[in-house]
Amino acid sequence: MDRRLLIRSALATAPLAGLALGAAAQPEAAQPHPYVGMWVTRDGHIRHELLPNGRYDEARGRRRSAYQGRYVVTGDHIDYWDDTGFTADGEFRDGVLYHAGMVLYRER
Repeated sequence: MDRRLLIRSALATAPLAGLALGAAAQPEAAQPHPYVGMWVTRDGHIRHELLPNGRYDEARGRRRSAYQGRYVVTGDHIDYWDDTGFTADGEFRDGVLYHAGMVLYRER
């Protein structure tokens, strides 16, 4: 069999999870990262959802999906890359997310 055909065949059947920047490959049975979920400012105006696929969706007031992009968590540090091109970061400390001057709490 032609080597190029073998490579194409292998690539076509290989799992692609985790190839995108910011997406972590996880086995189906793996638990999501402990920071995955909804984070909300005390007044509820900012709703920041960290999705298990390495993406985030941020709502502001009545504006749903005001910002969307990808994120990577390293230890207690989080880096964001918005789909429009800007970047931001934050820190998780004692169960609180400090991000871009905001303080967000885990929604239960």
